[in-house]
Amino acid sequence: MALKQLTLVALVALSLGACEEDRYRGSARHHIPIPAATYALMSEKGMSKDQPILIRSYKKESELEVWKRKANGQYALLKTYPMCRWSGQLGPKIREGDRMAPEGFYAISPAQMNPNSSYYVSFNMGYPNAYDRAHGRTGAHLMVHGACSSAGCYSMTDDQIGEIYALVREAHNGGQRSVQMQALPFRMTPENLAKHRLDSNIAFWKNLKEGTDYFEVTGDEPQVAVNGGRYVFNGNGDPSVVQAVQRKRQQDETQVAALVAKGTPAIRLIYDDGDQHGSFKRTLVASGSDSLNRAASWGSRDVGVSRPDALTSGPRVVVLDDSGKAKATIRAESADNEVVLAAVAAASAEPVTTPPAPSDKSMMQDGMMPMMQDMSKMRGELQQDDVDHDGPAEPGRIGPATS
Repeated sequence: MALKQLTLVALVALSLGACEEDRYRGSARHHIPIPAATYALMSEKGMSKDQPILIRSYKKESELEVWKRKANGQYALLKTYPMCRWSGQLGPKIREGDRMAPEGFYAISPAQMNPNSSYYVSFNMGYPNAYDRAHGRTGAHLMVHGACSSAGCYSMTDDQIGEIYALVREAHNGGQRSVQMQALPFRMTPENLAKHRLDSNIAFWKNLKEGTDYFEVTGDEPQVAVNGGRYVFNGNGDPSVVQAVQRKRQQDETQVAALVAKGTPAIRLIYDDGDQHGSFKRTLVASGSDSLNRAASWGSRDVGVSRPDALTSGPRVVVLDDSGKAKATIRAESADNEVVLAAVAAASAEPVTTPPAPSDKSMMQDGMMPMMQDMSKMRGELQQDDVDHDGPAEPGRIGPATS
C-alpha cells in the first residue's frame, strides 16, 4: 500500500512537471507570468506590477528598455533587454516592403496584444500612427515579437518577449489605457548626434529628441500630438518645465558643437540588413545560427534567424564631407561608437590620393556601388515583410493605435 502511494505521488509529480513545462504554450500564453526575479527587482526599486510602464527601443545599440512609474509619479528604468534582431537601416519606415522597423512615438492598447502569434507572443506597435499617415507612409502589422527573426519588426527572444508581454498586460490590467513606445534610431546623446549630424534623417531625429528630452528631464511620459507634419509634445506645458527642457537641449547642442570642433567625423551607417545585440552576435559567430535559433525561439514557429549572413560583420561607415557627400566608405566590426571612430581613424591614417571625378568606376572602387547593389537587392527581398510574420491574430484582436 505504501509503495502504491509512493508510486502515485511520483506519477502526480511527473504530471505536474510536464504541465508546468507546457503551461504557457498555445492558448495559455496570454497568462504568461512575470518572472519571480523581475518581481523581486520591481520590489527593490519600489515598483508594482500594475503601475504604468513605458518602452524605449534603440536600433544602433540593439537594446529595448522597460521603464515603470514609481509611487512618486516618475518613471524609472526597470530592465534593459538585448535585442535579438531588427532589420533595415537607421531611419523611419517609409513604405510597405522596405524592411524598415518604425521609428517614432507609438501607443500600445490592449487590442494590439497578440497571444496567438506565430512568434510566441507579440504586440502591434500601432504603425502607421498619425505622424506616419501625415507623411503618406504605408505598411501595417509592425510588431515586437519573439523568434530572433525580423522583416520590419523588433524581434526579441521568446523568453524576453514573454516577460515584456506580461509587463505590458499587467499595466493594462492596472488601468493604463495605452503603453507608450519610443522607437529611436539610437540613444540621443551628443556623441551620436554629432556623428549623425549630416544624415538625411537628422531633422526627424531632432524632432524625436524633443520628446525624449521631456521624458528625461521630467521623468514623466510626454503627451504626443502631430501638427504641421511634426511631433508636438505637451503643447500647453508648465513654463518652468519647458524652460528646463530647453536648457537640456541647449546644453546638448553645445556639447555637439564642441565634439564637432574636436574633429568628430560626420558619418552615415549602412547595414547589410539591420543588426542584433553583441551578446547574440557572439553566439551566432561561435555556434552558428541554428544554435542561436534553438536558444532564442523555443516557443515560436521555426523560421530560423533572419538573414544570418547580414550579421557576421558590422555596418559600412560612410564618412561625409561638410556638404554631406560621401568621401570614404569603410567597414566597421560593429556599430559601437568607439569601434566606428577607430575604424574611421584607421582609414584616415592611410595614404590618401585625390579621387577622380565621380563615375561608375570610381563608385565601384570606393565601395559605393556594391553598397547600392546590396540595398537594392535587400529592398527586393521578402516584400511581405511589414505584413509581419504574424499578420492579424484574429478579427478585432489587433488594431491601429491612436496618437
